[in-house]
Amino acid sequence: MTSVIIAADLLFLPLLSGISQPMNVPSLRSRDGAATGGAYVVVRLMASLGLMTVGTVGMYVGIVGLKPIAAEFGISRGGGSLPYALFMIGYGFGNVIHGRLADRYGILLPILIGSVALPAGLILSAQADSLWLFLAIIALLAGALGSSAVFAPIIADVSLWFTGRRGLAVAFVLSGSYFAGAIWPPVLQWLIDDYGWRSAFVTVGYICLATMVPLSLLLYRKPAHLFADKGAPRESRFVRPLGLAPNALQCTICVAGIGCCVGMSMPQVHIVAHATDLGFSAQRGAEMLSLMLGCGIISRLISGWISDRVGGLRTLLLGSGLQGVVLAAFLTADSLTALYVVSACFGLSQGGVVPSYAIIVRTFFPDGEAGWRIGTALFFTIFGMALGGWLAGFLYDVTGSYTVSFINALGFNAMNFLIVAFLLTRARMLGAVTR
Repeated sequence: MTSVIIAADLLFLPLLSGISQPMNVPSLRSRDGAATGGAYVVVRLMASLGLMTVGTVGMYVGIVGLKPIAAEFGISRGGGSLPYALFMIGYGFGNVIHGRLADRYGILLPILIGSVALPAGLILSAQADSLWLFLAIIALLAGALGSSAVFAPIIADVSLWFTGRRGLAVAFVLSGSYFAGAIWPPVLQWLIDDYGWRSAFVTVGYICLATMVPLSLLLYRKPAHLFADKGAPRESRFVRPLGLAPNALQCTICVAGIGCCVGMSMPQVHIVAHATDLGFSAQRGAEMLSLMLGCGIISRLISGWISDRVGGLRTLLLGSGLQGVVLAAFLTADSLTALYVVSACFGLSQGGVVPSYAIIVRTFFPDGEAGWRIGTALFFTIFGMALGGWLAGFLYDVTGSYTVSFINALGFNAMNFLIVAFLLTRARMLGAVTR
């Protein structure tokens, strides 16, 4: 057992060097006195990564199942985007609710709720015989109570366990959503092609139930802020971050989140349908989505490393700029090779965007507010994904192609870039610490 702990410590040494050292927390030593804090944090990181990978499958069932669900219920391409859009809205609200629970009770309670609600939502949605019942189950059970528990609450929880390597730790765990994007779309496409979307949803639901509950139980320790004095005064650096009222800065971050994620959602939500419109098979489109999100894993880890050195604001500005360049490239990509290349570049460009919001919030707000503030910021990024996915489908229905949809995505991305540039300029003028 000792050799396993040593090996784990060596493997994750860059992350372990940034573990926060909480005060007044139960000892992390075993009965024989051997230090187990590092080993436990490795287990916690891997469990969080596993939960993120499995639990965010709900995000992709609506993307891959867009056409067959639309065909069965007799709705348009814009209507076919509703399962994804409403799931994401429920998912966003759930991030705020579960974030509040995590701030107060720790991560275990919201994670256990999500580990039961997500499988229930997937299995019950497959039994729905009307569109509105299907949408309600997907939005409320799978989204608001289910998948949301493994997103913002886990990100906030990880950020509380690390200091010097916070960006890398957050990016590592958030890579799970891209692992999910790399793994689930081809699997879902295969299940849908061979057994139909209803059987695919049921199968995935049981997989989630069998994996998420055991992984949740590994996150039993509570972060340091739950043991801190609740009556302690607010630190001076958090009173007016960047010279703004805290909630004004929060609102600005939220608007920026809408901009970047409306842009991000266009390729992620519609790449399968876009590929089939250009004459390629749905399986090729699913492979493009898988490639896009697989490359996002690389981008996410690199961006985490960058944010530990230059801060979340600069990392977000870099990701926003690169995302805009690659969105423009989609307008001219019409061959199979070009679509694969641009999909890969898109993944490499925008993987660090969402983790940057968590780092920005943790830079300018105190520990005890991490859950709900990160949850709120990520709610608006999720709302942007939902809005962007629906807008792209609506504009396709109006124009008959995705050209205007890509232009719309570029416009929202430009809004994000300008807001982040404003915040970074303000930080420089005030000499504020940005990491």
